[in-house]
Amino acid sequence: MSAPRLVVHRDKELMAEAAAARLITAVVDAQAVRGTASVVLTGGRNGNGLLAALGTAPARDAVDWSRLDLWWGDERFLPEGDPERNVTQAREALLDRVPLDPARVHAMPASDGPHGDDADAAAAAYAAELAAAAGPDGVGGVPAFDVLMLGVGPDTHVASLFPELAAVRETERTVVGVHGAPKPPPTRISLTLPAIRAAREVWLLAAGEDKAKAAALALAAGADEVRTPAAGARGTERTLWLMDTAAASELPRSAHPA
Repeated sequence: MSAPRLVVHRDKELMAEAAAARLITAVVDAQAVRGTASVVLTGGRNGNGLLAALGTAPARDAVDWSRLDLWWGDERFLPEGDPERNVTQAREALLDRVPLDPARVHAMPASDGPHGDDADAAAAAYAAELAAAAGPDGVGGVPAFDVLMLGVGPDTHVASLFPELAAVRETERTVVGVHGAPKPPPTRISLTLPAIRAAREVWLLAAGEDKAKAAALALAAGADEVRTPAAGARGTERTLWLMDTAAASELPRSAHPA
């Protein structure tokens, strides 16, 4: 796994704009090399802020949206169209305004879908979809995602992998149902750390003073991924922490990029 690299921006708005530009470059480069690109989206204020910035980025049309696969790192297990679902928010922020191929938008199942209210069955179905898409470059039953983005919670959770819960301890499955999450709603679906670590690049988004302690804990030497899930999120080629100055405020001065 790659060692984390920090990129600190003045504020959350600049961070979102810079991350959007970085994502455009990553997707265009991947499409030039492999013909397609695969990106895992994250929800929350930072993930949605990035998508909104991407929608207004001057270079947005450099992406061939028809050759882009979109996946999600986690999802709130709620009915289709619920405003709290990550996919609903992503559609409002960007997806409904770009010419994506609907067959390549891989939303996680909803609680009123074919699996009903069985989050574990829904997670297994998403794992099967990932495995079918993995292809020869896939690792451990998932595609080799070009970029996998994660928001970092104040408690250091990423995706829906919360400290000490069973999901963060998973070592075999790629997708799990999450029950009893400390943040509502309590039932969710999430990629696991093994699936996350199959990505070429993992980007962790952290903005705001409420993320400062979490960033310091996750980036500390020897951080335990069960107690500090963000510490276990690494890419095979690159791990980027994209931050604003507020989120980076509790890091040692030596950790800041020159």
